[in-house]
Amino acid sequence: MAEHYPIEIAPPDITPYRKGNTGVEYVTVLDSGKPGPNVMIQALTHGNEFCGAIAMDCMFREGVRPERGTLTLAFANVAAYARFDFDAPNRSRYIDEDYNRVWGDDQLTGLRDSTELRRARELSRFVDQAELLLDLHSMHEPCRPIMVCARSEKSIAFARRIGVPADLLVDTGHPAGLRMIERGAFSDPASPRTAVLIECGQHWEKNSADVAIDTTLRFLRASGIVDEAFVAPRLRLEPPAVQRVIRVTEPVVAQSMNFRFAGPYKGLEVIGRAGTPVASDGEKVWRTPYDDCVLVMPSMAHLKPGTTMVRLGRYA
Repeated sequence: MAEHYPIEIAPPDITPYRKGNTGVEYVTVLDSGKPGPNVMIQALTHGNEFCGAIAMDCMFREGVRPERGTLTLAFANVAAYARFDFDAPNRSRYIDEDYNRVWGDDQLTGLRDSTELRRARELSRFVDQAELLLDLHSMHEPCRPIMVCARSEKSIAFARRIGVPADLLVDTGHPAGLRMIERGAFSDPASPRTAVLIECGQHWEKNSADVAIDTTLRFLRASGIVDEAFVAPRLRLEPPAVQRVIRVTEPVVAQSMNFRFAGPYKGLEVIGRAGTPVASDGEKVWRTPYDDCVLVMPSMAHLKPGTTMVRLGRYA
């Protein structure tokens, strides 16, 4: 049996939401009938990251309804989630490939096939209609929450309107493929369409569910489609006094299965001196390129050649 972190939260039963109301399973659109933005929230991008599903289940149970505009609630990789195993929870991350690396048009409109591509093709029309989008994730290692803003200054501005978490990440993307929050107009500075991705903490720690619920509520408030009267009584966490931006300068990408970190990193460690070894892969050694280098989401959980193992950045 593989070792893994304790599972402190229970995967929710999402079968009541299977039918939805869109003709696509596990996708529900709530339309206020009044003018306003088209807003989307997605959970279960990865089948073992179910704090977002807890947040979505909470919204349904609490009777969330947009006062204006339209709200789309989507459970993404439900096939992977369906095979979640408490004894081997990491195996349910995906079925065939990473669902969050297939969002380029070349992949979505190409001939290649996989479970994740089929699901992304089903959901792409909802993603492409969204003016504001929140993608709910969690991390393999224990780490304080991070809001991923891709390469987008407008996403930073929107994350500041949301007000959480303390750390906002501007990164360089993934060599393996385009993420959903980078798709189309989300990456166009001239477009108002904006997407953010919250990493709520370690996959199965209790606080990750609280972060997911709290962030979802604050996102809905910032979008303007849900009123304060719904949001305020349900908030669980105090917002940070300050939000800081981490700008990634380079990814560290594994070249082989011999990749190793130089220390037991968990995430957001600040390495004081430039030139400090961070990781190695055979004869290749990565060193911090500057003083006060921040290590962003280091993990050995998904090691294979071509995988980003950690990102190197600095506080702006």
